[in-house]
Amino acid sequence: MFAVLAALAIAVPAAAQMGGMVKGRVLDDKGQPVDGAKVTITANDTSRKFETKSNARGEYLQIGLSSGAYSVVAEKDKLVSAAQRATVRAGSPAQVDLIIGLAAAAATADAAARGAALTKSFDDAIAAQKAGNYDEAIEKFTAGIAINANCFSCYNGIGRSYTMKKDYAKAEEAFKKSIEVRPNDGEVYSEMANMYNAQRKFEDAAAMSKKASELAGAAGMGGNPDVLYNQGVILFNGGKTGEAKPLFEQVVQANPTHAEAHYMLGMTIVGENPAAAVTEFEAYLKLSPSGPNAAMAKQFVDALKK
Repeated sequence: MFAVLAALAIAVPAAAQMGGMVKGRVLDDKGQPVDGAKVTITANDTSRKFETKSNARGEYLQIGLSSGAYSVVAEKDKLVSAAQRATVRAGSPAQVDLIIGLAAAAATADAAARGAALTKSFDDAIAAQKAGNYDEAIEKFTAGIAINANCFSCYNGIGRSYTMKKDYAKAEEAFKKSIEVRPNDGEVYSEMANMYNAQRKFEDAAAMSKKASELAGAAGMGGNPDVLYNQGVILFNGGKTGEAKPLFEQVVQANPTHAEAHYMLGMTIVGENPAAAVTEFEAYLKLSPSGPNAAMAKQFVDALKK
């Protein structure tokens, strides 16, 4: 049996996706918090709108957002902030602070023009990246940085593009610029975990994944099944099966329909408890019969039942 199992290839699992969030503060042009401002968050690709309000400290929060680009605007008493761009990604809150007031209103037209230029540059970069034109994407992201030197998502996009080009030194340099701009944003650490994982630097990948999880926890997202799953994947790929196992167990306990977690849990116990592994592989096949690991799960089930 074990000779058969050893012959089975192990695919590197993909990261899970989960809902994202936008949070921030609404301030007046004197830096004081604005209570009760309406904050409208609009998805750029679908025009779907989400609305929330700021509290007495000027804070607002919108959860349950799909990954993508959004426009965020605050308004109160007929005064409207300049639209700000937010790039939402799974597991990492986007921070967007907004300013409304007389001075802010006067500056809105110029800010809107610059914001529109940045949005176009960023959207063109994302389109190029999706098409596999990584050099063009880097050029467009760089143009965005020329408009806004603190464009966190632009630096991340450059790092991601260089990662896809396997130019890891330049990717790391770009991600470090992201950290300078926003040191407490988990998104960049997740990106760096993927970069190190691609280089098979599993210790570094695990450290970055842990940092991303810690920041997600500080943002009120700790214990999220997908955060735990992604960290488990990094540990598993680094050969730390024993450390990965309890994370996958937590995921399937919190979310029994998380198919990939069942598969990965099966992978961590296939040697020590084949019968339990079969249960996990069969759970995966029931939940995701045509999923990316379906063929492999079926091979394991067939081999383990012989």
